[in-house]
Amino acid sequence: MTVWVPASLAGLALVLTGPVPVLLAGWRALRRTPRAAMTLWQCVALAAVLAALGSGASLVTLLVLGDREPTWWGWVLAGASALVTIVVLARLLLSGHLEGTGLRAARRRHRALVDVLAERRGGVAVIDAEVPVAYCVPGLTGSRVVVSAAAMERLASDELDAVLAHERAHLRARHDLVLEAFGVLHRAFPRYVSSAAALREVSLLVEVLADAAAVRRVGRVPLLRALQALAGTARPVATLGAGGQLAERAQLLAGPAPSVRDQVRVVVAYALAAAVLVLPTVLVVQPWVTGLLR
Repeated sequence: MTVWVPASLAGLALVLTGPVPVLLAGWRALRRTPRAAMTLWQCVALAAVLAALGSGASLVTLLVLGDREPTWWGWVLAGASALVTIVVLARLLLSGHLEGTGLRAARRRHRALVDVLAERRGGVAVIDAEVPVAYCVPGLTGSRVVVSAAAMERLASDELDAVLAHERAHLRARHDLVLEAFGVLHRAFPRYVSSAAALREVSLLVEVLADAAAVRRVGRVPLLRALQALAGTARPVATLGAGGQLAERAQLLAGPAPSVRDQVRVVVAYALAAAVLVLPTVLVVQPWVTGLLR
């Protein structure tokens, strides 16, 4: 192993946590292929974490277990690298614990409140509220789809079907776990990486994916009308709702049908996702494999 391996991993981590999320967020056409876009975002996030942790671990291995006896400065550098790696890992673990426990506690409280106040109608919890709102409360067991009485009155039957299909798509695909993972990164490194851009874009993509499921079931027009009826309403904390980021979603829903260019974009996105995930993996694993084969 040479020093270029940890240096390359460190540089890759900086690129994947800095300019890459900004560039991806600016690639607006990628929103037309939300499944491929989501895969790319997840691979970038995973590769950034792998590169950041692998850089420190590789440098420690090089300096401590290399062919040459390390000098005093080598020990200092190895110690500093190990400390940085431990700090990164500790922040991720702590953020994961805080984010996960906070969300789950909020959802348990809200589910309990819904169970007391809501009326069950065909698998939907209807709350007596004058504001038109619809959202879902995710959970490993006992998820809830909640609709206010005002929304039931305002929405036509096909519009209500579109909203319910949207919320059930969130629950079926476990979009809450995707958002939780990016929320962990944002909590762990809010000042030093472009995690805010990633979280905003992924939040939009999960809504676009749920919109696509609703369109397949009901059609575009009922969903667009339903989104207009729910515009401007807020959802409770730790829930997923149909009323967020309406301007971008309406623009995508009203856009043209998928084209050949979109199909090419899908192939490019998946290829980039594979490449960005394979590169740090190879850089971390290859030196160890080479050492074993000697």
